[in-house]
Amino acid sequence: MFESRLFFVDKLIDMGAQITLCDPHRVQVNGHDFSQPLRGITMTSPDIRAGVSLLIAALSAEGTSTIHNIEQVDRGYQRIAQRLNAIGAKIERLP
Repeated sequence: MFESRLFFVDKLIDMGAQITLCDPHRVQVNGHDFSQPLRGITMTSPDIRAGVSLLIAALSAEGTSTIHNIEQVDRGYQRIAQRLNAIGAKIERLP
């Protein structure tokens, strides 16, 4: 695994996810007990896979999330916002 691959995990932690970053190659994820929901934040997508993880977390969070550099996700997932909106997501692209 590339160094710094898991740095996006910090954003998930900021959202309220119960994750422990053990080292640059391992994380421990504690299951969600629903006592505290994820909350929306502003973040930046570092790459395609991390961006989709952040997008999924944002969709399940309370409040509004803003994801910068979403073009990373667009490269790998054709019309993702339209497709997710079609099944009930509320995704809006800002200029």
